[in-house]
Formats: sequence, structure tokens, C-alpha cells
Amino acid sequence: MTAVRPEGSAAAHAPVRVAPVLLDEVRRRTASGEALPGRDALARMVRDLGGVLGREDLEALATSVRAEVQGAGPLQPLLESPGVTDVLVNGPGDVWVDRGAGLERVDVDVGDAAQVRALAVRLASAGGQRLDDAVPVVDARLPDGTRLHAVLPPVAPGCTVLSLRVHRDVAYTLDELVTGGTVAAPMALVLRGLVAGRANLVVSGATGTGKTTLLSTLLSLVPRTERIVCIEEAGELAPDHPHVVRLLARRPNVEGAGGVDLATLVRQALRMRPDRIVLGECRGAEVREVLTALNTGHEGGCATLHANRVEDVPARLEALGSLAGMSREALAAQAVSALDAVVHLRRDAGVRYVAQVGAVGRDPDGGGLVVRAVLEVGAGGDVRPGPGWPAFAARWGPGRVPLPGGPGESAWMTAGGRA
Repeated sequence: MTAVRPEGSAAAHAPVRVAPVLLDEVRRRTASGEALPGRDALARMVRDLGGVLGREDLEALATSVRAEVQGAGPLQPLLESPGVTDVLVNGPGDVWVDRGAGLERVDVDVGDAAQVRALAVRLASAGGQRLDDAVPVVDARLPDGTRLHAVLPPVAPGCTVLSLRVHRDVAYTLDELVTGGTVAAPMALVLRGLVAGRANLVVSGATGTGKTTLLSTLLSLVPRTERIVCIEEAGELAPDHPHVVRLLARRPNVEGAGGVDLATLVRQALRMRPDRIVLGECRGAEVREVLTALNTGHEGGCATLHANRVEDVPARLEALGSLAGMSREALAAQAVSALDAVVHLRRDAGVRYVAQVGAVGRDPDGGGLVVRAVLEVGAGGDVRPGPGWPAFAARWGPGRVPLPGGPGESAWMTAGGRA
């Protein structure tokens, strides 16, 4: 048999399991320079191998062959499923997905441990990375934008572990985020004001809280006459904007040559006439270059950062600054003049939302960097302003900002443009 349709009630929609002999033939032809076979070519190959398939099975076979040769094999339908953000493989029969409401186990046959390893090696190769006993851990970006992380035994005892983060090349509008509950309506007005006022922003949060999604949305609000230069390790930002230039970091090859890090790309971006410089994720010594860039007249810049709360951002920045040889005092002096606000995301019970907006300043006692929350979203979804809100709104507010439960009987505060 060349291809077998799984049994069961879901058989009509399940992918066809492709026989190894057919996959070997397809791989042999594509390796020799031929294009991936289409439906008619596959039909001829099936007949040559002594098999017969109906029209529906042939279409399913073509889909399965493409998944096995170019995609993630049996995991490909999960990656293409709407709403899936992560696909995790801990071993044979141990596959999990996140559809936005937390992890759930799924019944997917990924084969035995050897087949899981083979899949990981093939995906790493598709991402231009090496994965073998000499290099048992890989972090790569697949051609479709999916982020791959894989660990081979014995580093991962028992079986290869795969982690796939789905890339959705779609930018949500701010109104859509409000409708979906990610951004409270009063917060949306503040975010518009920050972008329009060319504030230098840090978008913070834990892994999987939607930092990249929110940043893409905010960049979509940038005037069409401005040029955005995005610097990333993996091209995940997808703003709806006509003038976006992307710079992607490159790891060294197996000889240790050819690497281009984020810090180098930030310096190069300064020579590209940017209106806004954006760092997809700040997690190393490149923090020095970013702060320097934002201190040299480049307003409206953005970066994302891992942190638990806005109040924790200074400690996180200090830790990164130490990697660049910056003292606590030097980091504070640079950051307080370079950064204007922190927008923090949280994830509770699978729901991602903007939980805090913080203002960046100096500690009057110790002189260090502090970030104080000026807006917070309560457990019931109400937006509560903090003591620093009036001054923050006066500088960054886009107009009359409604804040339920704000200071005074009226929940409205008048906010002007940037001071």
C-alpha cells in the first residue's frame, strides 16, 4: 500500500499516512532539483508503485506528502489550525497544543522516538540549522515563520522534545483587540496617544502573553509617512504598515563565522534613516545599543521585554545592562531619558490582556530607575488610575480619556499632547 487512510469516525478528514517508499521517491526527485510533485505527478507515482486512489484520497495524499516533505509531518494540521499558538511534543503519543486557553493534550500519531527525532532533524535543516549528537539543541525559524526549538537525547532523556510556536502573519487592529478583550477601551485611547506622541515604549510581559501581537498592532498606528526599522532574531512582527524594513540576526555557522547579532543590527539601523527603531525582543547586551539609539533623537522607538510586572522592569533592565558592562547608575541614567512608558501584558486563565501602563522615572531616594504603574486593570476589568496618572495624561493623553473609577466624581480627565 502506498497510502493508508486512518480508521475511525474522523477518517474522512484525517490526513493520509504516506508509505515510506513514496516519500523516499518524492525526496529523491526533489533533491535532484525537481519541483515538489503536483496532483497528477503524484497519481502517476502511486500507479507506478502499484497503488490506486480515488480523487478525494489523492487530494489528501498530496496534502500529506507536502506536510511530510516541506512541513511538520503529522503536526502540520495542528500548526495550520486556527487559534493554535503552540504545538509541543514530549514524546510518542504525548502531543499538546495551546489554542489560547491553556495547554490541552491531542491525539496525534507522531510515530516512535526515532521518527520524532527524524522530524526534528528535518525541521532544523529546513530552518538552516544543524541538529545532531554534536549539536543536540537547536533554536530555528522555519520558512513559514514558525519558531522551532528541539532538544535531542540524552539532553532530553528518552525522546526528542519539540516546541513549535506558530507565526500568524496578521496584524490585529486596536479596535479588534478591544473587542476581543485584550485591551480595555480606556487603555486603547492611552495607547493611541503614546504612539501619536512618539513615546519610546517597552512592551513587557511573560512568555505567551501577546507582546509581539500588541507591538505589531501599535506599529500599525504609526503614520504612513514614517519609516519603521524592525530588528529581530525571528521575523515575527507583522505591522499593517507600508514602510517596514526588517533586519534579522544571524547565528554563526558551524565554524563560528558569519554571525550578526542584535547589537550590531541596532547600530546599522541608525544609518538607515529610521523614523522609528523597533527591537523585537531585548534580552541581552543589545540593551546598551537600544538605549543609546533612543537617546540620540530617535523618538517613537519600541522594544519588548520579559518581566512579571511593570515594577520589575528596572531589575530586568539592570540585569541586561550588566551583560553589556553597564553599571546600575549608568543604566538608570540612560533608561530614564530614553524610555517614556511601559505597557505590560498579563495572562490569566488563558486570557491575555494589557494589565498595566507604567511611567519611567528615577527613585528620589536612591537615584535608581523606577517604573510606577499609572493605569491598572482590576479583576473586574475596571481601569484604575494611579497617583501619577494626571501628570502622565497631561503629557501623553490623546484627548478626553474616560477612566471609570478615576479621581473625582467625573471619570473624565483632559489630556493634552506631549509636553
